[in-house]
Amino acid sequence: MTETQRDVLSAGFSLTLIALAAFVMQRFFLPLIWAGILCVATWPLYQRLRARFNNHHVWAAAALTLMLAAVFIVPVTLGVAQAARQAPELANYIVSANLDGIPVPEFVQHLPVIGASVADWWQATLSQPHGLAHLFSDREMNGFHSARDMVKIAGVGLMHRLVDFGLAFLCLFFFYKDGLALNRQITAIGSRWFSEQRWGRYAEKIPTAIRATVNGLVLVGLAEGVLIGIGYWLAGLSSPALWAAATGILAIIPFGAPLAFLAAAGVLVLNGLLPGAIAVAVWGGIVLFVADHFVRPGMIGNATRLPFLAVLFGILGGVETMGLVGLFIGPVVMVLFVTLWHELHPPMEDDDVGSPVAKSR
Repeated sequence: MTETQRDVLSAGFSLTLIALAAFVMQRFFLPLIWAGILCVATWPLYQRLRARFNNHHVWAAAALTLMLAAVFIVPVTLGVAQAARQAPELANYIVSANLDGIPVPEFVQHLPVIGASVADWWQATLSQPHGLAHLFSDREMNGFHSARDMVKIAGVGLMHRLVDFGLAFLCLFFFYKDGLALNRQITAIGSRWFSEQRWGRYAEKIPTAIRATVNGLVLVGLAEGVLIGIGYWLAGLSSPALWAAATGILAIIPFGAPLAFLAAAGVLVLNGLLPGAIAVAVWGGIVLFVADHFVRPGMIGNATRLPFLAVLFGILGGVETMGLVGLFIGPVVMVLFVTLWHELHPPMEDDDVGSPVAKSR
């Protein structure tokens, strides 16, 4: 057997093992990705915590994993408990609304400009029996026949999410504990496949992109929740803190905040507070526009040295193609793409004039 044949067989054997491992582990890709994102984003915090534990990496990994789990578990538990109390009533309402139709609310007919059109559409769809089923004909709701079915399906989906949640934090603990060794192994493999200089150029971009994206999405989202929450309080909305928390969580996703503040505006309208509803909708739109078009891309772009459009396309394209996890993977992909672009065509002084990349340097 020639040396070339041995190389081909060796490569085929390696690819087969990689494909088999990927096939076996495909169910756990999402928890692994979330654990990796959290690990990279909080690695500096882990290093400081490990120093406080006198370099006992196991205790530091366990402590930080429990701390992060508590940050997620406490609000999730409160939300699930509240949802469990309201789920049967909500399910019965949806089933009844689907069977009997939903009458057109009085305020819809008085909306300026679009009131008549919206009222006609509502009457033709939602007011008809089984109107909700036709509206969601491409979704799973079309097959629901009772409140028990709806609660059962929602419960199964929730259990899958909880399992993924637990697996992600289990993986996070081991990523912390074995992170240094894992990083050395990945660096050795990458340097073997590529040149050491090229691998280092790309590898150093990934942690920066992930941390910048986490900061830009999470911090800006929470700030949006606080600012819009002030509008809830001034408008006289009941439970403004709860609405502000929901807004902050949804605002982590670009353009997710409107789901919260428009719903809050709808509640205000139903309570007869039309001026407050208009104020909340306008104020929420202003905060959303500034945050999602200027603050968030600026925070991520300045840290990663990405142009504005690359940040925006990375975030929105990531969400469109990969869901929530794409919020963090999309900007990383764009960082690597721009790094490759500059590798193939090194930027000249004239190319940097007036660009967001140049301003961030």
